[in-house]
Amino acid sequence: MECANFVSQIYVMPKISQKAVAMPPSPIRKLVPYSEAAKAAGKKVYHLNIGQPDIETPEVVRNEMKAIDVKVIEYSNSDGIASYKKGLAGYYQSKGIQIDSSNLMVTTGGSEALIFAFMTCLNPGDEVIIPEPFYANYNGFAVMAGVKVVPVQSFIESGFALPPISSFEEKITDKTKAILICNPGNPTGYLYSKEELEQLRDLVLKHDLFLFADEVYREFMYDGAIPHSVLNLAGLENHAVMIDSVSKRYSMCGARIGALVTRNSEVMGMAMKFAQARLSPPTFGQIASEAALETPQSYFEGVVAEYVKRRDILVNGLNAIEGVICPKPKGAFYCIAKLPIDNSDKFCQWMLEEFSFENQTVMMAPATGFYATPGAGVNEVRLAYVLNEESLRNAVRCLEVALQEYPGKLV
Repeated sequence: MECANFVSQIYVMPKISQKAVAMPPSPIRKLVPYSEAAKAAGKKVYHLNIGQPDIETPEVVRNEMKAIDVKVIEYSNSDGIASYKKGLAGYYQSKGIQIDSSNLMVTTGGSEALIFAFMTCLNPGDEVIIPEPFYANYNGFAVMAGVKVVPVQSFIESGFALPPISSFEEKITDKTKAILICNPGNPTGYLYSKEELEQLRDLVLKHDLFLFADEVYREFMYDGAIPHSVLNLAGLENHAVMIDSVSKRYSMCGARIGALVTRNSEVMGMAMKFAQARLSPPTFGQIASEAALETPQSYFEGVVAEYVKRRDILVNGLNAIEGVICPKPKGAFYCIAKLPIDNSDKFCQWMLEEFSFENQTVMMAPATGFYATPGAGVNEVRLAYVLNEESLRNAVRCLEVALQEYPGKLV
C-alpha cells in the first residue's frame, strides 16, 4: 500500500501558471521543427520567416571584438556603460533627435526596453492600443507585464496605413494607458507620415496616454522616404517613449543591445529599478555597440541599396503571381503578402512538410500571429527579404509553383 501511494504521488504535477499558458508561441519560430525536418530530408530551405540579415556586421565592430583584451568581464552600470551612453546620445543627435545620455538607458535588446516600458508605465490589467498587424512578440511582452493588447486593424488594401483616429477613439477606455507603434513597421514595412504621427500626438495628449514607438529600423528607408521620430513631436516630452536596438541597424542581432529613450525623467527613474533588478546589460554587446557608432555612412548607403534590390525582387515577383497582393514597403525589410489560400498556418507548414520544387522550399511566418483580432491574417504571410538576390528569385519561383499545387488554394 505504501508503495502504491508513493507511485501515485510521484505522478502528481504542480500546475503551470496562467501567464505561461497565455504566453503565445512565436509565429516566426514555431515552424522550426518542420524546417529542420525538411533540411534533414535534403531540401534547401529559404528562410524568409525571420529578420536575420545576411549582411556583414561592420568591419569596425569585428575588429574591435578581435582586439578585446579584458582580464575581468565586469558588470556595467545598470543603465549601461557611460561612454557608450554618451556616444549613443551623439548618434541620436546626428539624426536630429536632441537628447542627452540622461534620457536613455541601455537594455538587453529592444525587447527588454519595451518590457521595461510596459512595466514602468502600465499596471497589470491596463490596456495598450496597437495598430495591427504588429510585431508578434508584442503579444508576449504584454503577457509578461500583465498588460492587455487592444488591436486596431489596418488593411492590406491601403498598404497598412494608420487606421482612422476614430478607430482608436472607439477603443479607448478607463483602462487605456498607451498606444504602441512600430515605425517603419515590422511586419509591414509601412512608414507613418509626419501627419499620421501628429494625429496620434493629438490623441495621446487628449487622453493623457503614453506613446511608445519602436524605431529600430530607422536606417532602412527607401525611395526617398524620411523617418520621423516621436521624440520630435512637440508636446510629447512626458508622453513619448522610444524603443531602439542595434540588432538590425548593424546586422548584429546576437549582441542583444537596445535602448529605452525618453525625456520623461520619472519614467527613466522608475525603469532604473527594473534595470537594477536584472543587474546590467551584456558587457561584450555594449563594447561591440560602442564600436558600431564609428560605422561609416557608406556602410548604410550600401546596405540600403542592397535592400532596395532585394525588396524589388521579392515584392515585384510576388505581385506577378496570379492572385497575390503585396504592398511595396517604404522601410525595414519585411512585407506582408495576401495569398489565394485557405489558411496561412496550414500553407506554411505544408510548404515545409509536403512541398518541394527542385528540392527547394520556402519558410515563411503565418501572418495570423501578427494580429490580435481572431481570424485576421488567415490568408496572409510575412516575408523578410534578408537573403541574397539569387535566393529570393528561387524563393519566388518556389512560391509560384507551390500556389499552383497547394490543395487549399482559393479559386
